Amino acid sequence: MSKRPSIGFSEFSAPEKGIAIVLVTKDGKFAREVEAIDGASLITRLIEISDFKGKLGATVETIAPEGAGIDRVVLVGVGDPAKLGHEDWIKIGGAAFSKIGHAGTASVTFALPETQLSPENAADFGLGLLLRSYRFEKYKTKKNEDNGAEPKGGVKITLQTDNPSAARKAFADAEAIAGGVKVARDLVNEPANVLGPVEFAEEALKLEKLGVKVEILTEKELKKLGMGALLGVAQGSVRPPRIAVMEWNGGKNKEKPVAFIGKGVVFDTGGISIKQASGMEDMKGDMGGAAAVTGLIHALAARKAKVNAVGIIGLVENMPDGNAQRPGDIVTSMSGQTIEVLNTDAEGRLVLADALWYANDRFKPRFMVDLATLTGAIMVALGQHHAGLFSNDDALAEQLFAAGQATGEKVWRMPLGAEYDKLIDSKTADMKNIGGRNGGAITAAQFLKRFVGDTPWAHLDVAGTAIGAPNNEYSQSWASGFGVRLLDRLVKDNFEG
Repeated sequence: MSKRPSIGFSEFSAPEKGIAIVLVTKDGKFAREVEAIDGASLITRLIEISDFKGKLGATVETIAPEGAGIDRVVLVGVGDPAKLGHEDWIKIGGAAFSKIGHAGTASVTFALPETQLSPENAADFGLGLLLRSYRFEKYKTKKNEDNGAEPKGGVKITLQTDNPSAARKAFADAEAIAGGVKVARDLVNEPANVLGPVEFAEEALKLEKLGVKVEILTEKELKKLGMGALLGVAQGSVRPPRIAVMEWNGGKNKEKPVAFIGKGVVFDTGGISIKQASGMEDMKGDMGGAAAVTGLIHALAARKAKVNAVGIIGLVENMPDGNAQRPGDIVTSMSGQTIEVLNTDAEGRLVLADALWYANDRFKPRFMVDLATLTGAIMVALGQHHAGLFSNDDALAEQLFAAGQATGEKVWRMPLGAEYDKLIDSKTADMKNIGGRNGGAITAAQFLKRFVGDTPWAHLDVAGTAIGAPNNEYSQSWASGFGVRLLDRLVKDNFEG
């Protein structure tokens, strides 16, 4: 994995080496502060010759004139400054890093004409730089020549602003969030032969360094708790299941926590209801929900969020050996409700059923949000640009939608209702784990709803957004880390003291 670039802040001055980055608006205007580079003539000429329109995220570059002391000048478009939001600045930062690559040094003139840029704008731009810099090359013995060799000292980027101390302070939170996204991406990108339930739990334990209280429940403890639904999924694998409980106590004493629950199927063959071979390798990412919860708790702890939060992840592997769960088996969940398992490939909801009940029973949270790469059906409905949102609470759903619009990790609310709930009634148990072909994402959510009681709850089906999602200006990774920024924003905007 590449080394994270070092980002610093300073007042405006002439860059002495490396790359000079200039922000340009949709009408080809740039700030007077860039005159320190080589006057405005070079930039004006570059805009004219390249017919650069300053479209958001667009870039153009040229070699710097001899004697300028720098190697290249890069123009990055910002579009209309009056319309720029949180995600836009992240995109601009990501686009800028795409031109920095592995150059040793870069300097950004973070200014626009007739527009006052805030420290928060600078922090978002810096977040974009960090997110775009991510690469997962842990297992490459030979680095991709197209990416170039990384400097021994890493990439150093300086943002020149009119208030560097305020920008540096604002960037501290952004850096913490980027760290959480990196955690989530790293976990999802790891191959399943390296990251099993036990190894995933060990990664969660690393959060103790940030002041998070972490507890690992072993198979013996899960049996004692009566988690028959989760254990049924795990019984076909030689790798034992785990539940990791991560507590960040940054709020008031005895204040109820907010709770986040993640599906952590480290590899999903489908079990006896085995999947087709084509594309099965992607099922190493079937723990994207658990990865996002782990990354979120990292982000909250790293930025010292003033909230009590708990993250609970159910970690299993779904394999088809001689001891595997069979279609038609009936299991008893921790709640006491019985489940007829008609399809062993509908396993994530079984894991979440016990994890949700446990979270609600033990912590009595203010609300619960679960994340899971749960159904292919949600991709049929929404594609890969929105996660599916299901909720029993309108206020929580609206807060999640607003957080998604702000961060670009967008969600779209889907229906729940008694008509759908009837589809999972079973003749031989309290419920069955599938409800038929039609409305598959909805019946999966209806199944989960039976394990949350009256607690405000939302289910995010991230099957289309957590793994293999379309690349953008700030994410070029197969694992996107979707959910970390969304839920951090949910907490920051609505639940911090």
